[in-house]
Amino acid sequence: MTAAFDGGRLTSDGGVLLLAQAERAMGICQRLAACIADPRDPARVVHRLDDILRARVFAIACGYEDADDLDALRDDPGFRLALGKLPGSGAGLASQPTMSRWENAPTTRELASMMVAMIDIYCASYPAPPVAVTLDIDDTCDVVHGYQQLSFWNGHHGERCFLPIHVYDTATGRPVAMLLRTGKTPSGAEAAGHIRRLVRHIRRNWPETHITIRGDGHYGRPEVMAFCEAAGIDYVFGLPTNAALRADPAIVAAADACAVKRAEEGRAILRHYAQTRYGAKSWKSQRRVVARIEASTLGMDIRYVVTSLTEGSAEHIYDTLYCARGQVENLIKRHKAQLASDRTSCRSANANQVRLILHTAAYWLLWRISQEVQKAVAPNTMSLAAAEFATLRLRLLKVAARIIESTTRIRVAFTSACPDASVFRAIATTLPPAPA
Repeated sequence: MTAAFDGGRLTSDGGVLLLAQAERAMGICQRLAACIADPRDPARVVHRLDDILRARVFAIACGYEDADDLDALRDDPGFRLALGKLPGSGAGLASQPTMSRWENAPTTRELASMMVAMIDIYCASYPAPPVAVTLDIDDTCDVVHGYQQLSFWNGHHGERCFLPIHVYDTATGRPVAMLLRTGKTPSGAEAAGHIRRLVRHIRRNWPETHITIRGDGHYGRPEVMAFCEAAGIDYVFGLPTNAALRADPAIVAAADACAVKRAEEGRAILRHYAQTRYGAKSWKSQRRVVARIEASTLGMDIRYVVTSLTEGSAEHIYDTLYCARGQVENLIKRHKAQLASDRTSCRSANANQVRLILHTAAYWLLWRISQEVQKAVAPNTMSLAAAEFATLRLRLLKVAARIIESTTRIRVAFTSACPDASVFRAIATTLPPAPA
């Protein structure tokens, strides 16, 4: 038996063609490129700006999260074909220095336009404006790689880090906005400002859609709640405990009843729910507060939620509405762990924000692939219907293919042993064709 690297024009990322189809359908990179000024002489341009961004996003989705990887992928026939280039002739893809220059090129104003474009992409992903959406807002620790702009020591995480804000439409898994920020908890005024700008851009696309904002305790600030009430937006926020809440007669009575009933019935754990009207000194009015009371052999545990919703029982508000925000943690982990969006190692804060946007664009492409998988009618689709991005990458993107170029035709020959050939075929035939 002998082995050699002489198999011809092969790629190990044949599924990048699916990404090209998904990106063509959504137009993500073209929207982002339109936000950035290009001072180059058009007569001397080899790589269009949207193609530069497209190559970077495709590489991230395929697991090549560093710009350095583009040097090795410049002549990969699968990536060349995905960008509408002949697999064996002409200039290759943009190199790492070109990628790095464009990551550092956008100004703060252009970055704001790119963020608006990402929100427009989210709104355009719905075929029609929905009646209502619930948006989850949260931040995550992004450990820095040195003394970079916006880096800050965070005592809770014990790291020098960023705390970027992530906003998701959790019910559908759609990303809405990702904002790089310094590594400290946002103040009420800062959080209210971010939410106000987000809602303003969504309203331009969906003036009639009812919006509910959901977040944990450090987003339940008086400035945020006051803005939501003034803008006609519902909210469900966690509320830290304090002496006034612990002494509230309705909550005390419910807690005592829960503890007594647990002891009488001999249960290990028993839950009750209560609600009251509460107003802190910094609030301008009283608001509805829901308490989840849990009595166990270890003692009493009470959690609080403040909400603008007037309908629904206390149990429904907490267990069904508020606890559903736990799914956003899984989406953030998907964004960070499976797409490496914490590779924010640039010194410039603007460049790191560009990276966060590009990784979100890759998230969109894999989300679109997952939606097409769910639509595909095949016996083995069920195993991929709820698959994570890493599984989709392994099963549908990392597919070996031989690319054969003749005078009049380019033929892509995938491996005959591909276990997900039927799913791949179903997706490829429903998405728009890749650029030729």
